[in-house]
This record gives sequence, structure tokens and C-alpha cells, in this order.
Amino acid sequence: MRTTSQWDIVCTVDDLVPESGIAVWTPEGPVAIFYIPHRLPALFAISHTDPFSGANVLARGITGDLKGEPVVASPLYKQHFNLVTGQCLEDDSVKVRTYRVLLDGKAVRLEVSKAKTLVEAA
Repeated sequence: MRTTSQWDIVCTVDDLVPESGIAVWTPEGPVAIFYIPHRLPALFAISHTDPFSGANVLARGITGDLKGEPVVASPLYKQHFNLVTGQCLEDDSVKVRTYRVLLDGKAVRLEVSKAKTLVEAA
């Protein structure tokens, strides 16, 4: 079975905060979008849900760089998640979902399943 996808607009570049994240709501669940303008690519998207607590908080984490890789530290228990792969650096058995995200003019687009449509941006 093939899964098809589409690129939904979830926010605009004006909604983004440099070196930080914002949360958007999709039919697939909450997603954290991070804007790190000094990196290429500058946009990253991962699940907003912290797998250790179950709370939707990852967009509020502190971004940084560990061993040359962009990361976010969970604001609750401080685990670091690689923004490219979703891998938890402190626990190899834990990974958050990553999403493809791109800037289209001023629109930020997120790849979601085609059967689902954008509900709202948070």
C-alpha cells in the first residue's frame, strides 16, 4: 500500500522565532517547527510530544548544537533530540517522529498524509 502526501501550509515565516520553536496542530498530531536561520536547512519539524512525559512541550525546548548536529532539549527532563533524525541522544531506544518542512515564499509547508487535511495552526 502506497502512502501519498501533500504539503500543507501550517504558518508563515513571520510566525517563526529565530533559534526557537513553535507548535502547529495537524491531523497527525502536534508538530514542533524549529527555525535556526544560521543553518542550512534552516527549518526542522519533529513531533511536539515529549516521549518521556507524554506532554506536548518540545517546541518550547532550548535549541542548540551537539557534535555539529542541531538539537532541542526537552524543557521537562532535558533529553536532547536530534532535529534531523529525531533520535534521543541520551537513550538510543527513543526517537521522535520527524517531518519534512520547507519555506515556500513566506509560507511554511509541512508534509502530511494526503488523506488528512490541516485542521488548524496553533
